[in-house]
Amino acid sequence: MKRVYLDHIAATPLHPAALEAMLPFLKERFGNPQSIHSDGQVVLEAVEEAREKVGDLINASAGEILFTASGSEANNMAVKGLALASRTRGTHLIFSAVEHLSVLNAAKSLEKSGFRATLVPVDKTGLVDPRDVEKALTKETTLVSVMLANSEVGTIEPIAEIAKICRARNVLVHTDAVAAAGNIPVDVKALGLDALSLAGDQFYGPKGGAALFLKKGTRILPLIDGGIQEGGRRGGTENVAAIFGLGKAAEIALARMGERMKKARALSDMLIEGLPKKIDHCVLTGHRENRLPHHASFCIEFIEGEAMLLSLDMKGIAASSGSACTSKALKASHVLLAMGMDHALAQGSIVFSSLESTSAEDIDYLLGVFPPIIDRLRKMSPLYTKFLEEKKK
Repeated sequence: MKRVYLDHIAATPLHPAALEAMLPFLKERFGNPQSIHSDGQVVLEAVEEAREKVGDLINASAGEILFTASGSEANNMAVKGLALASRTRGTHLIFSAVEHLSVLNAAKSLEKSGFRATLVPVDKTGLVDPRDVEKALTKETTLVSVMLANSEVGTIEPIAEIAKICRARNVLVHTDAVAAAGNIPVDVKALGLDALSLAGDQFYGPKGGAALFLKKGTRILPLIDGGIQEGGRRGGTENVAAIFGLGKAAEIALARMGERMKKARALSDMLIEGLPKKIDHCVLTGHRENRLPHHASFCIEFIEGEAMLLSLDMKGIAASSGSACTSKALKASHVLLAMGMDHALAQGSIVFSSLESTSAEDIDYLLGVFPPIIDRLRKMSPLYTKFLEEKKK
């Protein structure tokens, strides 16, 4: 059976060059980078080389990169660590209503410790209005965290404008760039950020290889207490293979950024323009233009996302329905609900995200097999039956 993988937003294959770079650190280069003997120092040099490459990807210095095990850990480290380090200045935090659960649940955890969190709204395309952030700021606000791009609907947020407003008020700004870094150009200096989260498994790096950018001089409290690793801000023996693989993937992503974006945008446009012509009551979600180039997301009315995913999988197509962290929850996406979407329509979420290896033929295959799937599922849908009956009246 033909297999078409269109779930880049959940995971990407490990780039062959990244795998090759990792192998020595899973075999003969097994030393601990904190050891002072030559076996350890060789490994330490590899960790620092990777730190430079990750920094280059987002225009940061090597000393501003802290390695973590996942984007969720990086988000937790930023939200909790920055908030706790600034507690004496204030306990008010601001987030967008469409943040990843690793940010929103970190906020809830902080609220149990006396912090107060404000969620700013988004419009129907998922965009945050910087003026809403400005209105939400108080004298107690110490941190604003708004994602750079949303993995569920693809919308890219106006982070530079938000950061400019916050800098004028001496408020720290963090952005979850897990869906963006490695897929679109990201410059922490141009954006005016204090912290940024990224993960290698979004741009052909290994799972377990992720990082937090922390602007030089920014105070943060560690989540993992231990030794002197990562400047004393994250204890634990370094996952050297994943770190070096992340560095190699970052190097490749930076070099191939323009080429990848151009191809991905063309494929996404094929879907965004083609699918609504073949399926009625198919609603594009997210901003039409200001979105991740490899991302196309829709809500198909009268059908639930799980049924579509299982049916597509039987035809050899992998897709997703919302965030990978919530796709098994069988609940309507908090992102789509925050965008003002009806609960029933939000249940019909479907997300397609292409890989570097995706072809126009793959998209044509999807456009061919998906409409019959929808026809079959709608024949079994009581919501669609009710719609047709009401239409006749």
